[in-house]
Amino acid sequence: MTTVTEFRPSRSDGRPVWEEEAGPVGKGLKGLSLTAICLLILGPLWVVVVTSLSDAETVNDAGGLVVVPGRLTVRAYAEVLSGGAVTRAVLVSTGITAVGTLISMVVSVLAAYGLSRPRSFAHKPILATMMITMFFGAGLIPTYLLVQNLGLMDSYWSLILPGCVSVFNLLVLRSFFMGTAPELIDAARIDGAGEWRILLQVVLPLSRAVVAVISLFYAVGYWSSWFAASLYLNDQNRYPLQNVLNSFVLRHQAPTGMSQAINTGAVPGLSVQMAVMVIALVPVVCVYPFVQKHFQKGMLIGAVKG
Repeated sequence: MTTVTEFRPSRSDGRPVWEEEAGPVGKGLKGLSLTAICLLILGPLWVVVVTSLSDAETVNDAGGLVVVPGRLTVRAYAEVLSGGAVTRAVLVSTGITAVGTLISMVVSVLAAYGLSRPRSFAHKPILATMMITMFFGAGLIPTYLLVQNLGLMDSYWSLILPGCVSVFNLLVLRSFFMGTAPELIDAARIDGAGEWRILLQVVLPLSRAVVAVISLFYAVGYWSSWFAASLYLNDQNRYPLQNVLNSFVLRHQAPTGMSQAINTGAVPGLSVQMAVMVIALVPVVCVYPFVQKHFQKGMLIGAVKG
C-alpha cells in the first residue's frame, strides 16, 4: 500500500519556509517597496496641499502645481469658506453623510441580524433575493423613473434612499453576527431577553469592529457620491461638495461668490481648486485613523465566518 505524503517545505523546527524571518535582502526590498508606495500616495497629496497654500506669485512662477513651497497663505481657504457655495455644499454633504449613514446602518444591522438567525422566517429566500441584486440591477432609467414617481426629485432623500443598503455590507454584518457564541444568546433568552435586547446588549457590543468598519464604508460612500446629485437635483444651489468640486475642477465653473476674486487675480484659481479638494479629503483623513485598527478584525473575520 502506497501512501502519498504532502510536500511542505519546512525548517527543522517544523515552521514553513514562508513563515521564516526575512533576510537582509528581503527586508531591504520590503523597505524600498513600502517607501515607493508611500511616495506615490503622499506625493500628490503634498502637491495639492502646497498649491492650496501658495499665493498668486508662487503659482505663476511654478507654472501651475507647486512642489516646492514658496510664499504661503490661507487666502484660498478664507475665500472658499467665506459663506458661499462651498460652505453651503460642505454643510449639505455633512448632513447627507450623517443622516444617510445612520439610516443605512440601522437598516443593515436589523436585516443582517434577522438573516443571521437560523430559525427566522424565510431568511434563505430573502437572502437569495438580496444576493441576486448584487449581480443584476434594474438599470439607470428604471431607477430614475422610480425616484421620479416617488416624488423624490430635487430632494436630498433621492441621494440617500435609492442606495441606502449595500448587500455586500449586509452580508459582512450577517457573517459576523452568525459568529456570535450561541451560548450567550441562549443564556440571554433563558434570562428572559427578547430579540431586541439580545441584539442591543449582546450582539452589537461584540460587533463593534465590524460596525465601525461598515459605518466608515457607508459614510465614505455618501461623502464621495456625486453622480446621484447630478441626476436628481435640478437646483445647483443644493449641490453637495463633490458636485461643486466636479464643476469647479473639471468644468472650470467657479462657485458663486468667488468668480470676482479669481478673475481679478486676488486669489489663484488653481489654489482655490486645490483648497476645495483638501476640504473634501479632510473628513476621511481624520476619521480613518480611528477606524483603521478595526479593519482586519471587522472585515476578515466577518467575511470568513458563516
